[in-house]
Amino acid sequence: MRSSRIEALLSESRRRFLLAGAAAALPFVLYRRASSAAAAAEYRLVARKDRIRIVPVPHPETDVWCYNGSVPGPEIRIRQGERLRVTVENLLDEETTVHWHGVRVPNAMDGVPFLTQKPIAARGGTFVYEFDVPDAGTYWYHPHQRGFEQVGRGLSGPLIVEERNPPQVDRDVTWVLDDWRLDRDASIRGGFGNFMDASHAGRIGNTVTVNGQVRESFEVRAGERIRLRLVNTANARIFGLQFADHRPIIIALDGQPVEPHEPAGGRVVLGPAMRADLILDMAGKAGRRYRIMDTFYRRLEYRLLDLVYAEQRLRTRPLETEIRLPANPLAEPDLAVGERHEVVFSGGMMGGMGGMSGMRDGTGGMGGMMGDMSRMMGNMGGMRRGMAWAINGVSASEHIHEPMLVLRRGASYVLRLVNDTAWHHPIHFHGHAFRVISRDGRPTQYREWLDTVLVAPRETTEIAFVADNPGDWMFHCHILEHQAAGMMANIRVA
Repeated sequence: MRSSRIEALLSESRRRFLLAGAAAALPFVLYRRASSAAAAAEYRLVARKDRIRIVPVPHPETDVWCYNGSVPGPEIRIRQGERLRVTVENLLDEETTVHWHGVRVPNAMDGVPFLTQKPIAARGGTFVYEFDVPDAGTYWYHPHQRGFEQVGRGLSGPLIVEERNPPQVDRDVTWVLDDWRLDRDASIRGGFGNFMDASHAGRIGNTVTVNGQVRESFEVRAGERIRLRLVNTANARIFGLQFADHRPIIIALDGQPVEPHEPAGGRVVLGPAMRADLILDMAGKAGRRYRIMDTFYRRLEYRLLDLVYAEQRLRTRPLETEIRLPANPLAEPDLAVGERHEVVFSGGMMGGMGGMSGMRDGTGGMGGMMGDMSRMMGNMGGMRRGMAWAINGVSASEHIHEPMLVLRRGASYVLRLVNDTAWHHPIHFHGHAFRVISRDGRPTQYREWLDTVLVAPRETTEIAFVADNPGDWMFHCHILEHQAAGMMANIRVA
């Protein structure tokens, strides 16, 4: 029965989604090798092809690209303030890099090909990443070289930076959320980077996994307190998780502490690359099952997994210890003097490509009918080049190009992000964290620190930060097909 259900759901229809489960823990954790507290924590990641089991038997294993033979790659855990040294060996048949998503690294360690480093050569090249980790939180690592395919084939993994004094919990658990576009034989379907995906919602898969596998349940005990770290590593899928009869409390977003609160409507929404740390008190009844549903896409809701309660309780009353996290050492932007800039995202099907003519001044024509004609011709020209998106009228095809903005080191800035498209865009800024201060003119309730902000269709979002990390930094949509089709730029801090 189980086999036939999975077979049916692995269909050609893009409107069907496989019910997915979760592993209790990641495949394994890379523990630091260091002779003393002052030494760097040393690790080794090997990017290679391998076979793993994504869907249950009787289906075959799946050919993937992965780190150290596992999907996701091994969980790296270190303490805040430690120095991290990772040697990456590339056994793939193409170049690669590793980007440490959300970590405020020195520019040379950011893993952006040609912009911050030469790519790691195929078939045996190596590169050593070494940097101090200033902020506690939940982060992840992935390639920035042809990421739309390399990430889509399995290259990603979690990086957990522990607080010096973490909150008391019974378990600290990481769920890496991902999706895959599989054929009926469990092989990864080709067509990476095709224009249909690039100009619409991106490469959304038909099989959802947690920690690289499809499972039905996650075992818990009544009275247990779990710190649940959610990491969305999917190319394009947005998750909206609802926990039946439970009250998740968000304590961190994108690794940065936030005022503990319940998510709006009880649903935890994560765009690609985003993370959330939850405190989940297991208030259900012993021996019962409770569903976790993903309800983000209307009429495409599905069950992610069941929380399955053991017959024995852990405790009769929930813990009453502090769950608020200490702040990370981030510079507070001065909104009164902060320099303001507008950043407009355009393009995609059902959305305007105003000004997308390759002009770096962002102009869109002469106005009126001539302006409309200019925008239409720019749109057609961009699509002929495989470009579907633009930032301030410029569609970037490579990582290295003239900076969109040049910012003064140490100064405060406010960016007004205008989504002039019909699609969501998770916008990621490398090397920095920023406060989200307003949406459509309304102040945000929690003024949360993020490194990736999900901007809804036709929405305007304001972010504020101090430009305190020098270098040329990527600024792009983390729907990886959107990035590859033009929605990326550089911001220089000098």
